[in-house]
Parts: sequence; C-alpha cells; structure tokens
Amino acid sequence: MSLARTLIDVRPLRTSPAFRRLLIGRTVSLLGGFMTLVTVMYQVWDLTHSTVWSGAVGLAQVVPIVGVGLFAGAWVDRGDRRRIFLLATVGQAVCALLLAVQGFTGGVPVAGILALVAAGSCFGAVGGPAAGVFVPRLLPKEQVAAGLALNHATAQAMMLVGPALGGVLLGWFGIGVCYLLDALSFGLAFYGAFGLPGLPPEGEPSRAGLHGVLDGVRFLAGHRVVRGVLITDLAATVLAMPVSLFPLVNAERFGGDPRTLGLFLSALAVGGVAATALSGSVTRLGRPGLVMLCGSATWGAALALFGLMTDPWVGLGLLVVAGAADALAVVSRGTVVQTRTPDALLGRVTAAEQIVGQGGPHLGNLRGGLVAGWSSGATALVTGGLLCVLAVAYVGTSTPELRGGAATPDGE
Repeated sequence: MSLARTLIDVRPLRTSPAFRRLLIGRTVSLLGGFMTLVTVMYQVWDLTHSTVWSGAVGLAQVVPIVGVGLFAGAWVDRGDRRRIFLLATVGQAVCALLLAVQGFTGGVPVAGILALVAAGSCFGAVGGPAAGVFVPRLLPKEQVAAGLALNHATAQAMMLVGPALGGVLLGWFGIGVCYLLDALSFGLAFYGAFGLPGLPPEGEPSRAGLHGVLDGVRFLAGHRVVRGVLITDLAATVLAMPVSLFPLVNAERFGGDPRTLGLFLSALAVGGVAATALSGSVTRLGRPGLVMLCGSATWGAALALFGLMTDPWVGLGLLVVAGAADALAVVSRGTVVQTRTPDALLGRVTAAEQIVGQGGPHLGNLRGGLVAGWSSGATALVTGGLLCVLAVAYVGTSTPELRGGAATPDGE
C-alpha cells in the first residue's frame, strides 16, 4: 500500500471549495472555543477559588446541549440548514462578545458568566445539528469518511493547541482579549457557510414541536444500524471513560508524579492525532461499521490492560493505542450516521449523536469515580474496559449490518 493512500485522504479539500472554506472556518472557531474554555475556567476559579463553581463550567456547557438538542434537531429538519447555522453562529458570536465586554469591565457575578456560557452552548446545540448535513450534502458519498476525518484531525489539533495558546494569551493580554478573539473567530465560521446554497431537508420536513422529536426517537429506536452506533458510543464512553480515574491510578501505581499524570492525557491525544493523520487506508476501506466496532473494542481492551500495568511507559503506550482506536471509531461512527440516515432526519440524529458524545463522557467519568470509590482506580478501569468490549461484541453480533459495507440511507 502506497504512503499516499495511508496518509489522511485530502480529496475533499481538492474537489470541494465549499468544504474547504467550511473546514477553515470550523478550525479557527474551534481554536477560539478551546481558548475560551481555558479562559472561563481561569476566570471562575480566580473569582471563587471554588471547585464547585469550576465544575459548574462543564455543566453550563453540557446541560443546554442535552436539554435542547433533540428539539433543535427537529427545528433543523424543518428549515434551511444553512440559514439556521448562520443564525446560530451569530448567536454564539454575540455571547462571546458579551463575555469579552464583562472581561474588560469586570463586576459581573459568576452566575452571569455561566449564564453567558450556557447561552452560547444553546446556540451551539442548534448549530451542531445544522452543520451535520454539510458533509454528506457537499461531498460524494465515497468522500464522506475522508471529510469527517479531516474535521476530526483539525479538532484534535485545536484541542492540543487551543488551551496552551489560551494560557499564553491570558498571561500576556488578560481575559477580555481571549474572549474577544473567540468572538472574532466566529466570523470565519460564518464566512465558511455564507456562500453555501440553501440546504432544506430532502424529503418530508420534520413535524413541529414534540411530534418531530418523537419521530426522530422512533427512527433511532427502529433503525438497527444507527441504534447500534449510538449504543456502541455509549458503551465506550459511559463504561470505559478513564479521565476521572487518572489521578487515582497515578497515585496507586506510579507514585503520584504530576509529570506522569500530564502524560496520560497527552498520550490519548497523540494516539488520536497519529491515527487520524494515517487514516487514509481506513476511510477508503468502505466498511466504517466494522472499523467502528474494532476501534471501540480496542479502546476498551487497551484501557483494561492499562489498569493492570505497573510500568509507566507500557501504560503510556496502551493509552496511545486507546487514543488511536477512539479516533478511528469516532470518524467511522460519524460516517455510518451520515450515510445511513435519510437527509430529512439527519438534524435529529446528529443532535442525538451530539448529546451522546457530550453527555456520555461525563456519565463515564462519574461511573468511574463511583466504582473507584467502592474499590480502586485499577478495578474501575479493568471492569469498565471489559464491559465495553462485551457491549461492543454484543452490538457486533446482534447487528450484522454494521459489519458489512456501505448501504443506502434507508438500508437496514
């Protein structure tokens, strides 16, 4: 196999100028978002010195996505996705601009800061499902996986660069400038989508209100493949999410060295970046369901083995493997969802995927902490990883369609 086919597939950048503009705008906006995450956490801690308030930052981001996600998806499936995305982007920019104003002027209570964060997250809960239709509508079906891999690669890169850059800019210019840069970053996201044609749903639009939401839930419950994808994602996050266990495992096994603890998260990110950069052969394979199942099972197995390790270097190697497997599973999961879901339902299904992707890790970290409190960090890792492997094996055996190749959106 040639090196060109192994490296990440960049055909979408060559064949679709619209996708290229969207990717640039999305990347810059993600960079601003990760900078703001650090800035909010810093400001809240500086004002309160309270871990409760610091933890509330995560809730302010996740609760709106879970609370309004499916209703936002139903709205997206009733209208022009391009226009809805542009409105949501403007809303996020306004929230970031208000954060910048309070950052320069001060005097806003912590509850007000978190309210602005939650408002921005509400707009994001609308913009995410709207953007979910862009890749399958702009790219040929055989390039959807490559487009999603490029999205994931840039997101991973911004996750590495954004917090560090935010910390540097905080030290140099203060919190107001960081928020202002985030507000400006939405301008490129707006530009990327502004030139798109109208993107109304193909097929019967969603019914209004709760009826449209219930139609989406019925589709998720009845479509074996999409249901299997979401169950696999829940298994990987709720059963095996390791992040909350890292400090305890580091203390139990590796002497509590903070340098080792920092490397744990870096190892996951390095694995994810490397796997995405070398994803060309996987995205061209045409069997995203099988890749997702293998990746999710490998994630669980690697984390279970990590829980047994006493050698830090072997442990870090297993975390690199876990991060790589997770990255391939994420790209493949998105490919299955976007190629198996009818366009008229894609907003609601993308919203459900967004809810699972945001809520699952938080539940997984809570599960890990509870199990570790009753036993140990190693036990929580091993049992969670093994349960993840068993759940993925069940989905794979009970849903043979996932192990096959591509199918039409209506194919079961």
